Amino acid sequence: MKKRIIVLLFVPLLLVFQVGFAQKVKNKSVNQHVQGNHTDSISTVNLKGYPVTPFKDTLFYVYNKVGSFSAESRAQAISDRIKKLYEDAFFVADSLKIVSSDVSLDIIYEKDFVIMAILDADAKSENKSVTALAERNFTIIKKAILFQNENNSLLPKRLGLTALLVLILGLILIFIGGLFNKLKLYLSRNKAKYFTGFKYDGIDIFSPQKQLFLAMRLIGAVKTFVLVLIVYLSLPILFSIFPGTEKYTTTLLHWVLTPARLAVMGFVAFLPNLFTIIVIVLIFKYILKVIKFFVDEINKGNIKINGFYSDWAKPTFNIIRFLMYAFMLVVIFPYLPGSDSPVFKGVSVFVGILFSLGSSNAIANMVAGLVITYMRPFKIGDFIKIGEVSGEVIEKTALVTRMRTPKFEDITIPNATVLSSTSINYSANTKEDAKGLIVHSTVTIGYDVPWPAVHKALINAASKTDFIESIPTPFVLQTGLDDFYVCYEINAYTKEPQKQPSIYSSLHQNIQDSFNEAGIEIMSPHYKALRDGNKTTIPEDYLSNNYETPTFNIKSKL
Repeated sequence: MKKRIIVLLFVPLLLVFQVGFAQKVKNKSVNQHVQGNHTDSISTVNLKGYPVTPFKDTLFYVYNKVGSFSAESRAQAISDRIKKLYEDAFFVADSLKIVSSDVSLDIIYEKDFVIMAILDADAKSENKSVTALAERNFTIIKKAILFQNENNSLLPKRLGLTALLVLILGLILIFIGGLFNKLKLYLSRNKAKYFTGFKYDGIDIFSPQKQLFLAMRLIGAVKTFVLVLIVYLSLPILFSIFPGTEKYTTTLLHWVLTPARLAVMGFVAFLPNLFTIIVIVLIFKYILKVIKFFVDEINKGNIKINGFYSDWAKPTFNIIRFLMYAFMLVVIFPYLPGSDSPVFKGVSVFVGILFSLGSSNAIANMVAGLVITYMRPFKIGDFIKIGEVSGEVIEKTALVTRMRTPKFEDITIPNATVLSSTSINYSANTKEDAKGLIVHSTVTIGYDVPWPAVHKALINAASKTDFIESIPTPFVLQTGLDDFYVCYEINAYTKEPQKQPSIYSSLHQNIQDSFNEAGIEIMSPHYKALRDGNKTTIPEDYLSNNYETPTFNIKSKL
């Protein structure tokens, strides 16, 4: 401890002695100039010396400028370079050397770090040789750095500062992580309040459990990103503590700031185009709103156009909207960032080729759907038959038509198939002002039964059938006179075509009851019997109480 105090006291005295000695040399040089003893030396009477003070105390003076580099600037630059060597935690004194160049002697560290250059003018200013001045400054610089390193070493401070920063960083990370964990815990405890699920048109898109799961994953991802970002931004601060790693500070910051700057500048440059795109979108949006107003009025029947049906309004609007959006994209395309780049154009062409090759069937169905819309063969709610499929139309889209059969089977038929197949619309003539759909069934009765009786029985059966209209009245057609029987067809009107299976079932039951009540046997198309000895085919409930089965009668002639 006493030695350190003696050294600390001795150093200022040494510096004062060096300054006094330099001043003495300076005064001696001035006197020699005045006496004319050194005619080739440069006079220092009018030269001002600027001290080199990297550690507050003056090491030596600089008197001369070099080109546009003033003496004061030289002194300050030399001080900064000496201080930088002192701050180097890995300073090696043996790497400090004097190297000769073409016009000066240079004091350098390692190979390329020049601390100062001693010129002939500097030597003449102090009445020394270049070599002597270089050796003197070299010794002073080396001793000053070594002295400062021994007595004021920055390594413990830097290590302590590093430990402190690491501790602060750890506390910040723990605090931020705790905040995110508390947020997760809070959401978990109050999930019934914040997570109620998401529905669209009655369809569950996200259940409350899925919403909670996604929220937790999102919070976890944000937490990881924030922690990594804090650590990354702390590295330049840690690297700046040690001169050996200080150069990495700029590199790390450039890795983050350069992309961020490019993104910000790109966004700023894109702002005029962005405002143009917004204006174009707003124009098209309000044009579509005006068109939709007229479409809704046509659909409601408030506006009528000759030859244009109200059910065409919605699909026509969909077509117009699609074309408007396509045109809007064409207008906006030049304003999109990167739209003129070869990569963007190549991707656009590639996507177009894929769409063309892979969507031929889809396009065919879309065109067929468009044709079907304007052909108006059926509407939603109609009971139709396409090919071998009968059912109620429950949905019409651009690609398919969906039907529900009486057995509650949902069948999807591509629109191209619908267009190429024969379709029957059972609901077309069942509106209030129409007669309705004719349901019909055929029975065959033998020639022995009078046709008026058959007509009466069939009409009576149709009148008792549910969902059969009383007006127009049912009627009978005789459709054939075959070898053993006559074909009778009962025709009746109904406005419930979707209930045809139950209507036909009820009609057939009533035909059987009506014929039995009228005493008419349905013996055809193929029925063989020997009347004598055989009981009638009419059920017993319709027979009289004294009915007896006839016996065989045999007659012989002798």
